[in-house]
Amino acid sequence: MLLAGDIGGTKTDLAIISPERGPRAPLLRAEFPSAGFPSLPALVRAFLATTAYEVDRACFDVAGPVLEGRSTVTNLSWVLDEGELARELGLESVHLLNDLHAIAIAVPTLGADELHTLNPGRPAGEGVIAVVAPGTGLGEAFLVWDGVSYRACPSEGGHAGFAPASELEADLLKHLMKRFGHVSRERVCSGLGIPNLYGFLRDQGHATESAELAAALAAASDPTPLIGEAALRRSPPDPLSRAALELFIAILATEAGNFALEVLATGGVYLAGGIPAHILPALVEGGFMRQFVRKGRLTDLLTQIPVHVVLARAALIGSAIRGLELAAAETATVQGRGAARCSLA
Repeated sequence: MLLAGDIGGTKTDLAIISPERGPRAPLLRAEFPSAGFPSLPALVRAFLATTAYEVDRACFDVAGPVLEGRSTVTNLSWVLDEGELARELGLESVHLLNDLHAIAIAVPTLGADELHTLNPGRPAGEGVIAVVAPGTGLGEAFLVWDGVSYRACPSEGGHAGFAPASELEADLLKHLMKRFGHVSRERVCSGLGIPNLYGFLRDQGHATESAELAAALAAASDPTPLIGEAALRRSPPDPLSRAALELFIAILATEAGNFALEVLATGGVYLAGGIPAHILPALVEGGFMRQFVRKGRLTDLLTQIPVHVVLARAALIGSAIRGLELAAAETATVQGRGAARCSLA
């Protein structure tokens, strides 16, 4: 039995997966606040204590780079090591992969009911696919056709430098450089970045801050959900929060368009992570696509690229797919060695 997990800076999703039912039909699934536990083993033990199912392998996707089986969760204090996790949890094996790598693995398997299309475009057969995923942080990945199937490639493009696309964004960059020095794309295009946009617009006098919202934000451990809710409410939206959301969408659209050009994503761009699905009504209004295609002489190329919002828990699906693949490979290797020993005997 496989334990699949999506380890994020804000929340962690865990699921027990059987080979018979496959990656989309977990026997058990639960979500936990990541910061509520001192370590991943502590969180896993709490999950497994709720069930009689026994697992022998695990595959976790991590919000951070994975190098030689080790990773530090970018927006959390956990340091993960495949060997140490296997020993602490008493498992035969543990595999770590980047969370965007996991999402990218899942993308080719997603059905129409798991996507919302912002631009149908004209996808090129076997064209490169780009994934841009703003959640707690900003993740990016892409897929290339290897002649048989799509191969997922991780990236840390979210930590590359932020490039302004308007005078307002240029002022934002100057504002944040005073605080951070290096201003990455993640500083302005993620859950962590939205309060930076809100604070910049407030300090610039773009709109008056609501005293009620200001008090709520000051008391909140995470102000981002409050800003999002205030921006999306209908009766009426908070002007400052709405302005921050519109600036976020413009920056996301520019970054998605940039990444589409960088990898020539003629197979499509997929917006994943926790934020796009949550702000879907604002994305559908049209501002996103207008900014996405705004690429001068290559505007016509961008209009042909399909753009989809991922509605499914793609990272968890991708981790389960990868975990089952590795489990099957490990089993085949063991059986092969056993057969070889028998033939020698």
